[in-house]
Amino acid sequence: MLGHIESYDAETQTGVVKHQDQFFEFHIDQWSDETPPQAGDDVDFDHDEGRVTEIGPVGEYLARALPVKSRMLAAFLGVVFGAAGLHRFYLGYYAIGALQIIVTFLTGGFGVMWGFFEGVLLFAGHINKDAKGRPLK
Repeated sequence: MLGHIESYDAETQTGVVKHQDQFFEFHIDQWSDETPPQAGDDVDFDHDEGRVTEIGPVGEYLARALPVKSRMLAAFLGVVFGAAGLHRFYLGYYAIGALQIIVTFLTGGFGVMWGFFEGVLLFAGHINKDAKGRPLK
């Protein structure tokens, strides 16, 4: 059946999956993926008399390792618009992007070097993942 994880407690390694109006408990031993479950994940699961026997991610969660964002576009944004942190916003690092704007403002423009250097690092391939951990194209 298809459902989604309502909650997951990493400490007890148990969680609750919801299918329509029914709730099923599961343990990490039934989890079939390498990445730990997270609340909100869509899942496919089997159950026997109300107990989950096997559970795993479906949909976009199976494609976590597929590249989505362009490394060259991020590098270009870093080199040209590094002061505004556009490359960080593009990669999904919103807090760091906002921090780059603040640093550039507070330093009278010298913060532009931060974004420029990150753009160079992106061109060189030293920064190679987006905020969700996916590799860059």
